[in-house]
Amino acid sequence: MIEKSKIANVLGRLREVESAMGDPAVIADAKRYRAVVSEHAALRKLEAAATRYFKLLDDIDGNKALLEDPEFGPMAKEELERLEAEAPDAERAVLAGLLPPDPLEGRNAVFEVRAGTGGDEAALFAGDLFRMYSRYCETRGWKVNVMSANETSLDGYKEILFTVEGDGAYGAFRFESGGHRVQRVPETEAQGRIHTSAATVIVFPEADEADDDIDIPEKDLRIDIFCAGGHGGQGVNTTYSAIRMTHLPTGLVAQCQDERSQQRNKEKCLATLKARILDQRRREEEAKVGANRLSLRGSGDRSERIRTYNFPQNRLTDHRVDLTLYSLDRVMEGALDPVLDALRARDVDQRITTALSQSAPTA
Repeated sequence: MIEKSKIANVLGRLREVESAMGDPAVIADAKRYRAVVSEHAALRKLEAAATRYFKLLDDIDGNKALLEDPEFGPMAKEELERLEAEAPDAERAVLAGLLPPDPLEGRNAVFEVRAGTGGDEAALFAGDLFRMYSRYCETRGWKVNVMSANETSLDGYKEILFTVEGDGAYGAFRFESGGHRVQRVPETEAQGRIHTSAATVIVFPEADEADDDIDIPEKDLRIDIFCAGGHGGQGVNTTYSAIRMTHLPTGLVAQCQDERSQQRNKEKCLATLKARILDQRRREEEAKVGANRLSLRGSGDRSERIRTYNFPQNRLTDHRVDLTLYSLDRVMEGALDPVLDALRARDVDQRITTALSQSAPTA
């Protein structure tokens, strides 16, 4: 059982945070103000969860006291069963509210989708994944910006790099990195045989100039300028505006050809390169502390198969959370919430378990 005093101690910070939100000095400091607003939202969420949880406990005690009453006992027993069924979820919500927030949750997301094994069908599937994510973003009011794309015939992509701008975009998509496998009859298959092909998705948070210490000296960069191809239209394709940047110390590469302006492409390319560097640093730090905090992200091998899309059976299976949905048609149209919610819930459960084990007294 969660102690009321522990929650009260945490929520004691709420008034201080609310005062800080009105402090002109805090408001003038964008980085500090964002942190305060984020903390305030988390504390309010915890407050609401704790209020519900402790009221449930009080109601449970009240109904237990009535169980022996001849008149109210049967009604109390029925109500007690309902309340006790709700208690675990209410307790979980409080424990989740006590978890330290991830500062990267609210950031924009950077996606890289690449066709894997399967030739043209894999490229078609990569295009399907891009459209699936784009449609989901439309429902959330998030903006999708294509940075670079290597298109094939039949609306496929050998690779496509794009960003998603929206509050909480990275938090929503952070578990999408890995191998995505598709099973279906390709459009080019005359015999009607089911083929298996794959695409790889990588998602990482966009770097933040104010929060991330990522300074790239010019001597550490190789910049190549070339004519864009494919995505962007005729004006882009005939102008030397595409930019490829290579970070020499790490070998990481970023490319942007989406804008007609060479300078604008250079700015977007640098932002993507910084995001790649940030992501590499985070994965190295996770490896140092042992088990990856997010086993949902896989073992570090981003080609690890995480999900199967079976079109003949209209079935989607996420292998990390044992989730199977027979609504693949809707998922491909952007109805991703059941999948993303299940992954987020599993992550929260894992973090709660870890926190409880670390706080448990040792013999």
